[in-house]
Amino acid sequence: MMVLGIDGGGTSCRAALATARGEIIGRAKVGPANIRTDLAGARDSIMAAVGQAFANAGEDPALLSHTPIVLGLAGANVGSYAAELRKLLPFRQCRIESDALIALEGAIGAGDGAIGILGTGSIYLARQSNQTRYLGGWGFLVGDQGSGARIGRDLIEHTLLAYDGIAPRTPVIEAVLAAHHGDPQAIVEFTKSAQPRDFGSFAPLVFEHAGIGDITADRIVRRAVAAVEASLDALRLADSVPYCLLGGLATLIGPRLSPRHRARLVPPLQDALGGAVAMASRLFGHELALADGKQGLIQP
Repeated sequence: MMVLGIDGGGTSCRAALATARGEIIGRAKVGPANIRTDLAGARDSIMAAVGQAFANAGEDPALLSHTPIVLGLAGANVGSYAAELRKLLPFRQCRIESDALIALEGAIGAGDGAIGILGTGSIYLARQSNQTRYLGGWGFLVGDQGSGARIGRDLIEHTLLAYDGIAPRTPVIEAVLAAHHGDPQAIVEFTKSAQPRDFGSFAPLVFEHAGIGDITADRIVRRAVAAVEASLDALRLADSVPYCLLGGLATLIGPRLSPRHRARLVPPLQDALGGAVAMASRLFGHELALADGKQGLIQP
């Protein structure tokens, strides 16, 4: 018997087919599976990824609907999207969770622990004494401190302050102004249509300049690091509970944390897709093993 894991979001949908013990035997990756903006499209991507995973494993697709599945999807913890998707899927045993929860399972395992996902946005998730808690994830206009989008937004703000003579014009500021031909109106026009990922594209520039002593970049990075530490503190974890930083900024912010925070950081055990498979194996594997045992008992 087998299990399925799905890691789906606005960029891609990844699937893995595994044995009941969690050993992956087939993988696939297709287009986006955004259940908030395109429920039908998300369903199509999920089914396409699952079908390809079965094909890559050389398994009979007729077994697809009988295979238990855990889907970790962006937006699954908001509104009724998960319930609506469940009606569109053929799986007899199906668990739909947030993408953050499968990331936690992948990084930490089934025990106590926490993750901070630091990418274009930022969100935290902790599990302690079988209780889970989300923190953050409100979007960079009002939250997502420590994220790429927020770092980029802060850089744009400092650039306009520097243009007006309120803040110093350091090299990182000059780089942003040069990219917009020295025209603050062009910067303002950029902000009118820019998406979070567009603001986040400035984050590498900020870290690059912080590394060579730019005082503006250093101030922005220090603010981001302080925000991450404040969020980790707000999770109120027991001293023995580890946490893990994930996402594109994890390797940039992690080394800048204070010693007391760095001491509790652990490397992720596996990625979010591995977490979905591990959760499926944990939730359904024992049941599948029992079913296999019963079938073996009645064999001639």
